Amino acid sequence: MVYKLINFLPANGYAKLLAVKRVTENSGRKTAGVDGIIWKESQQKMQAARELKQRGYHPQPLRRIYIPKKNSTTKQRPLGIPAMKDRAMQALYLLSLEPIAETQADKNSYGFRRKRSCADAIQQCFLALAKRHSAQWILEGDIKSCFDRISHLWLEDHILMDRKILHKWLKSGYIEKEIFHPTEEGTMQGGTISPTIANEVLDGMESLVKNITRESDKINFVRYADDFIVTGSTREVLENKIKPAIESFLKERGLELSLEKTKITHISEGFDFLGFNLRKYCQKLLIKPAKKNVSSFLKDIRVLIKENGAAKAEELIRKLNARIRGWANYYRHVVSKETFSYVDHCIFQAIITWIKRRHPNKSLGWMRNKYFRRQHLRNWIFSTKIRKKDEESTNLDLFLASSVKIKRHVKIRCEANPFDPTYKDYFEKRDKSNKISIRDAGQEERYLYIF
Repeated sequence: MVYKLINFLPANGYAKLLAVKRVTENSGRKTAGVDGIIWKESQQKMQAARELKQRGYHPQPLRRIYIPKKNSTTKQRPLGIPAMKDRAMQALYLLSLEPIAETQADKNSYGFRRKRSCADAIQQCFLALAKRHSAQWILEGDIKSCFDRISHLWLEDHILMDRKILHKWLKSGYIEKEIFHPTEEGTMQGGTISPTIANEVLDGMESLVKNITRESDKINFVRYADDFIVTGSTREVLENKIKPAIESFLKERGLELSLEKTKITHISEGFDFLGFNLRKYCQKLLIKPAKKNVSSFLKDIRVLIKENGAAKAEELIRKLNARIRGWANYYRHVVSKETFSYVDHCIFQAIITWIKRRHPNKSLGWMRNKYFRRQHLRNWIFSTKIRKKDEESTNLDLFLASSVKIKRHVKIRCEANPFDPTYKDYFEKRDKSNKISIRDAGQEERYLYIF
């Protein structure tokens, strides 16, 4: 049945149209590969769908770009941008690979999987660590240059898809500063199918660590992309059993743990995971936004305000609201109320500085009347009047992080599979109860960790 799916979908006309639709409607649709081609017109899309054929297909090299690494101002992460046709081919083969990968996935893997999120991973951490008799020690794992070092031989032997096509993608190389570079290891970071392939490489780690330990060792495993934690009853079980087993598991795949970021921590000291800080205070587990992530967010906000020194208040408020709303929604499931108030205070101070730079000779009263309004007990609402067609003017206010309600997230069932018909009703009910606006969901994605 699996091989029928693998062979049928890439040749199906409707599947080809769906693949083209996905790559022309996602957030990267305006980013071209090395050929500079972007599909905008309907005719281009239809022609592209007709040309998605295995016979005679040769992928173009990736266009190499660099983006800043999380929480770093100097280090950069390489990304490869495939051409539109190659993205569509990857999306086409992903249609058959994704259900297979989902069925084989670790139960507590949450990164780049349908219906799963960082909130699910953090809630699983809470369930594993919150009780009085829960594990006290945590192995914080991080894989060194995960995308860049995966063994091509291992991928070709274990990924259930057309081996010739996969081989062509892996060996397509990349172009940087008009120079071609071949690829002998690693997978196409930035490609449509890459996160699913990377997940398949790491799947099996959870069953490995649980099979070599006893129930009394209190082993729990949580992974999001290449970041993972393993809990244990003692430091020794993590140091002497779990860590060597994981190193051996990764070595088979051409990978290794990062010595800088992999460490063993006691829960009373706390640790950061996916932008959250988890720590027990007098046997009570509290999960809060990590301090370095709060500082990084505020730094970005101050830069945004400074860069818009000559912008209209309406333009600045719209830009700030998108950032603040997305960031606050990411942390809305944990102990964040105090942090939200602190963030609002810091942004207010930055706004005051922005106003003083624009009007250095005006009084505070003048500034207050021009840029702020009163409502009920609030006297300093940063706001501006906007007018839509055929409507009266309304107030556009700065969004407050503290206005986001804190609500405990209900974690997805570990075994739930969106491709399994038996879970159809479960996911329908879950989608209704976890409804969040499309706009907020899109902004929330800005703060998810990527490889």
